[in-house]
Amino acid sequence: MPDNGGLQAVEASQRPDSQVRVFAMPPRENAGPVSIVEGFLEALTSDDPQYTMARKYLTEKAAKGWHPEERTTVLTDGPSTGPASRPSAGEEGRTFRLSGHQVAFVDQQQAYRPDGTSYSKTLHLVQENGPKGKQWRIDGLPQGVVLGQSDFQRIYQSVNKYYFALDEESSGGGAQSGGESGSGSTSRQKRLVADPVYVRQWIDPLTQTVRALLAGPTHWLNPVVTTTFPSDTRLRKGVKSLAPDDENNLKVPLNAQADHVGQARCKEMAAQLLFSLRDVTSANVSQIELERSNGSQLCVLSESDAEALVEPRTSGPSDDQYFLDDKGRLVQMSGASRTAKDPERVPGPLGDGEQRMRSVAVSRDETQAAAVSNSGSALFVGSLVAGASLGDPVVRSNAKSEKDRLTTPSWDGLGDLWVADRDPKKPRLLMFGRGMADKIHDAEVSGLDGGRIEAVKVSADGVRIALLVAEKGKTTLRIGRVERDLGPDGKLTVSVDELRAAAPQMEEVTAMSWAGGSRLVVVGRESGGVQQLSYVQCDGSAPTGQALPGLTGVKEIAASEDDRLPLVAHSDDGIVRLPPGLPWQTVLKDGTAPVYPG
Repeated sequence: MPDNGGLQAVEASQRPDSQVRVFAMPPRENAGPVSIVEGFLEALTSDDPQYTMARKYLTEKAAKGWHPEERTTVLTDGPSTGPASRPSAGEEGRTFRLSGHQVAFVDQQQAYRPDGTSYSKTLHLVQENGPKGKQWRIDGLPQGVVLGQSDFQRIYQSVNKYYFALDEESSGGGAQSGGESGSGSTSRQKRLVADPVYVRQWIDPLTQTVRALLAGPTHWLNPVVTTTFPSDTRLRKGVKSLAPDDENNLKVPLNAQADHVGQARCKEMAAQLLFSLRDVTSANVSQIELERSNGSQLCVLSESDAEALVEPRTSGPSDDQYFLDDKGRLVQMSGASRTAKDPERVPGPLGDGEQRMRSVAVSRDETQAAAVSNSGSALFVGSLVAGASLGDPVVRSNAKSEKDRLTTPSWDGLGDLWVADRDPKKPRLLMFGRGMADKIHDAEVSGLDGGRIEAVKVSADGVRIALLVAEKGKTTLRIGRVERDLGPDGKLTVSVDELRAAAPQMEEVTAMSWAGGSRLVVVGRESGGVQQLSYVQCDGSAPTGQALPGLTGVKEIAASEDDRLPLVAHSDDGIVRLPPGLPWQTVLKDGTAPVYPG
């Protein structure tokens, strides 16, 4: 180190660490069967767009019949290769067994699906004649790609495709993938719904995302959403890759299926693209220009115009935070500030303490709130206006024990109110249209299999619902699809279908909250572990690089759809919150039931 002399300023830029890139190697000449198997498995972990190098380990016939895009199997530690089996008399070739513990797979629609089973497949090798004599090559293999969990997280990136939620009148029959359900009036199709898929983050993720969006929603989400793209709309033939220009304008050439789309519908198509490309880290698109098959302009849409096309509750969530103080009164504070300020009581009966409450939910327009009485037996809905009265409860639970009564309520983006009654004699999930007692619906939940709903949280779009389900001594997180069917007689039927695990790695989940279009924050523990806070995707995958600092004794958690706003929790330290870039802060020593609107 120098000990004298002057100081001189230098320009320095802090660049993020470069990601590891893997390049596949071709098979060595006269390589043995073991080397061929190992080389092929290594080639699957490369950033080769078409797996060209991996195909070199296959016979010519096997290379033509192998479809890596059909399925990506994710194993805990990657595939283990067993010893080659001894060939029987007269048999040519060698057989290797691939085995491991499967945690999930990505299907042909690029959707992630947890699947904790044993994996066992075989590779068969033969000696194939080549220019330099006989060489060992693989002639029998399973379709798709098999990877270890660490390789999968390095290679793949989760992105949200966006579609419009169906309204009640058109719900029930389902939206055909890429169908014409968006061809009529779309004035009510303003709620965007995130449909997460996985793309290879080093292989043109922007173009992959556009192609995935055009292909339509995944099977699980399809019954409750619609796309404004006409059927069979794809990129124009010959288009290999898309990239924004220097002004962040992206031109998307479409085939003839979209040639005659009107301006209003075209702009909704462009809005779907703009919102879907926000999660692509390599893209920086601020304007979409859609083109007809002849290259002429169909329409142009900027980011600000796209925001105006969707409901404010989707694009601009409230930054207000609410919770109950030590007297069971509803109080409010702003989440925009980076420091905790003294909360203020809300106007109206819930802030006056007319009835002591133990849990609460504030409507997304912040005009009313629903609260469960301190005993858990009654659900009230009150206006957040000074001088308003609380009125009678909209529903009561008849369960004898307090722990078997009503859960914390939740509002969806349609203004409907949800709550579960845990009464062992009559367990049910209830939905109140616009929070009104005379519009009560008993929602049928398929796939509970004897489990009991312990907590309810509906997404902002109103078509997905997160449930904590207690079964066989465990409480797990499930995501269900909300279907609303308006019959010919005008009667609305509400159901929750196709429950699926959203945090399969956790043995016990004690609290959760939606934290974005397809992400949730959960409090729970893995088998043999301690309580932890973490983010999970609604498809059951775990986003990387989003660790949360620990917190002692978390009982309740609340998150906003806007990740710039702090998490709020009820812990052993009272009401605390976690602003971005700062440690946990204590807001109030005595307080419970923290929530954002929703």
